[in-house]
Amino acid sequence: MPVNPNKWLGIDFGLSRIGIAVSDPLGILARGLEALRWNGKDTDGVLASLAAVIRREQVGGVVMGCPGRTDGREASLAEPVRQLAARLEQLTGIPVLLRDERFTTVIARRRLLESGVRTKRHKPVIDQAAAEIILQEHLDSRRQTPPDVL
Repeated sequence: MPVNPNKWLGIDFGLSRIGIAVSDPLGILARGLEALRWNGKDTDGVLASLAAVIRREQVGGVVMGCPGRTDGREASLAEPVRQLAARLEQLTGIPVLLRDERFTTVIARRRLLESGVRTKRHKPVIDQAAAEIILQEHLDSRRQTPPDVL
């Protein structure tokens, strides 16, 4: 299937769910797509699911949130995220970029609460919204960077 180089997938990695967002074909706006449930152990299964979403959506790139700590050090999940990103890139041939995801879940939860969504019952929606924030920040930064720097 052909890919659209302007269309991106955003991933919010978690140990029980992985939030996914996708951009519009022009790479301007992000929207939450789904949240994959997983047991935190079946990496091959989750990679196959992510690869299927990448093929279905025909994205040209992936941006995955990589957790950091407020003191600047890496969070404990940073290494598993890096490994998953490298394996996903190898499996799909699509570039997978890492982006700091500090506070995205907190911001997503706050935005949903402000819009009237009860977040205790909607954890998958929070994960999608966090992926949407990660992706939108990436899309916005691409528009602010001169083309020859990309």
